[in-house]
Amino acid sequence: MRRAAAALVQRAASAGARSWGQGTSEAAASIQLRGASGNASRKAAAGAKQARTTGGAAFAGPGVAAAPLTAEELAARDRNNYIMGATMLALSGYGYYIVTAQREKALKPPTKEHLVNWSGTHEVEVERFYQPETLQELEATVAAAHKAGRKLRCVGSGLSPNGLSFNEDGMVSLTLMDKILEIDEGKKQVRVQAGARVQAVADELRKHGLTLQNYASIREQTIGGFTQVSAHGTGAGIPPVDEQVVSMKLVTPALGTIELSRTQDPELFDLARVGLGCLGVVAEVTLQCVPAHRLVEQTRISSLKEVRRQHAQRLRDNKHLRYMWIPHTDDVVVVTCNEVAEGQEPAIPAPRFSEDQRLAPLRSLLTSRLASDAAAPQLPEAELLSLSATQLRDRLLALAPLDASWVKRVNTAEAEYWRRCEGTRVGWSDELLGFDCGGQQWVLEVAFPAGTVEQPDGRDIAYMEDLLRLVRERHVAAPAPIEQRWTAGSSAGMSPASGPPGSLHSWVGIIMYLPEDERQREEVTRSFKQYGALVEQELMPKYGAVEHWAKIEVPSDPAQLAAVQARLAGRYPLAAFSEARRRLDPSNILGGPLVDALLPRAAAAVPQH
Repeated sequence: MRRAAAALVQRAASAGARSWGQGTSEAAASIQLRGASGNASRKAAAGAKQARTTGGAAFAGPGVAAAPLTAEELAARDRNNYIMGATMLALSGYGYYIVTAQREKALKPPTKEHLVNWSGTHEVEVERFYQPETLQELEATVAAAHKAGRKLRCVGSGLSPNGLSFNEDGMVSLTLMDKILEIDEGKKQVRVQAGARVQAVADELRKHGLTLQNYASIREQTIGGFTQVSAHGTGAGIPPVDEQVVSMKLVTPALGTIELSRTQDPELFDLARVGLGCLGVVAEVTLQCVPAHRLVEQTRISSLKEVRRQHAQRLRDNKHLRYMWIPHTDDVVVVTCNEVAEGQEPAIPAPRFSEDQRLAPLRSLLTSRLASDAAAPQLPEAELLSLSATQLRDRLLALAPLDASWVKRVNTAEAEYWRRCEGTRVGWSDELLGFDCGGQQWVLEVAFPAGTVEQPDGRDIAYMEDLLRLVRERHVAAPAPIEQRWTAGSSAGMSPASGPPGSLHSWVGIIMYLPEDERQREEVTRSFKQYGALVEQELMPKYGAVEHWAKIEVPSDPAQLAAVQARLAGRYPLAAFSEARRRLDPSNILGGPLVDALLPRAAAAVPQH
C-alpha cells in the first residue's frame, strides 16, 4: 500500500510539472494580486474570483471583457483538475497508511499468559494477551483482531467466580488504562477509564466531597467489569451499579469507537450498560455520584420468626439492609446502614466484647478439634491468634468440609461470634458497605422480583424458608453465610434486576469454601454442583430467579444447558441483544466460551412472543 501510494504521488507530481506551463498566467495573476494594493487590488481580486467561479474566463483587467477559453485551454484545465484530484487522493491514502502503520507499529506485541481467577475455580492459557495503555492502542488492538477474525475477550480484575471473561485464543486487559479523567463537582459525575479500580475511584471522589451511590462487597473490581455484569450492593431503593452509568465509550470491532448515553442511541445504551463485554470493549465510563456521606451500621442477631415479622418495615426504614443466614441454625445476622445527618455525631456504645472474646468460640472449636486428632498437625499459638474470623472458619471447614454435622458445629460457633459482634459503628459509605468474603470459594447468586418497597410480596423470605428447608432435609454441608441483599429495579435490559422504577429485587447467594488440598477441592466442587442443582431445579423456576452474570456456570449436561438457555431467553431481550452483537461485532470476536454457550446468537435472534 505504501509503495503504491508513493508511486501514485510521484506520477501525479510529474504530470503537474508537465502542465505547469498551462497554468502560469493564473499563477502570475495570483502573485500579482498578493503584491497589489488599494482599489486596483480589490478589483483585480474580484475579477480573478469571477474567473475562478465561472470556470470559463481567464483574468482580465478592469473594463476588459474576458475572452472565452479555447478548446486546447479547456482540455488543459480539465487535465489539471484530474491531476490535482488524483494527487490529493493519493496523498490522503498515503497519510491514512502512515497513521495506521504507526498505530500498528506502536502496538505492543501480545504475550502468552496463564490466568487464574480470584476464587481459583477457573483458569486459562491465553495465546495472545494484550495490555494497552491508551485508547489508541486499544482501538488498534480491537481493529487488528477484527481484521484477522481472532478472538479478543476483555477481562477486568479477574474477580468473577465464573470464567465469564476468559478465552484461550485472545484476551485484552485494561488494567493499565486506569486513569480518573474528570470529576465534575457541579454535576456530581466522574469520568474514568474502564480499568480504574472501584476503591481508587472512591478514594479520589472523597477529596471532592463525592462518592458512588452504592458498593458491592469488595472494591477491587475495575469499573468496566463492575458495570458490565450489573454488580450490586444492597438497598431496597438503590438499583445495581449499571443504573449509575451516565454515558460510556465503547470500542467496537465493526463501528470503531462509539459513545452512548440516554440521548445518544438510548436503546443501544440500555443494552450496552450490561453488555457482558459482547458489544464492545468499554474504554471509558461516566458515573453519576452522590455527596460523600457517613453511615451508622448496626449489627444484631435475630431469628427467622422475628425477621419474618419485621422484614417489610426494615426494608422501608433502612437505606441498606443485609441478612446473613446461618444454615442449620435459627440465627440470622441482620446488618443495617443509614446515613448520618450532617453535623451529627451518633453515640456509639462501647462494645460488650473484645476482639479476642469475639473470636473465642471459633478458636476454641479449632484447638479442641486439633487436640482430639493425634495425626493432625498442631497450630502454634501465635499463628492461632493471628487468624481473623474468616480465616478461622476456613481452617475449621477444611478439617471436614463435607461432613454436615461438623459444618453445623462450625456454623454454630460462627453464629456465637456474630452474637458477640452485635453493636454499632460509624464510617464512610465506601468503608462500611464492603465486607470480608472469606477465602477461595464456589458461589451461586440469583436475583428475583419481590414486589415493591412499599408493598413487598414476601417472596424473598419465602425463598429463604424453602432454601433452608432443602439444606436441612437433604443434609447439605452448607457453610455460613447464605447472604441476602436487595436492590431496586434497573432500566438496563440485561440486568438480572431489570424492572420498572420502584420494583424490588432480592439477591441470594449460596457458597462453599475451597480448601487448599487438591483432593478436597475436587470433592467440594462436586458437592457444590449438587447444592447448586437444588437451587436451580427446586427454587429458581418457582420464584422466577436468574443467576448473577458473574456467578453463572455452563452446565456440562446438554439437557441442563438447554434449561439454562430457556430460562435466560425468557428473562432477557435476547433478540435485541443478539442483533446488537451482530451489528457491532459481526465476526463475534468478543465472544467467549461462556457467553457463546449460554447466549448462542442464532437462537437468541428468534423473535420473542
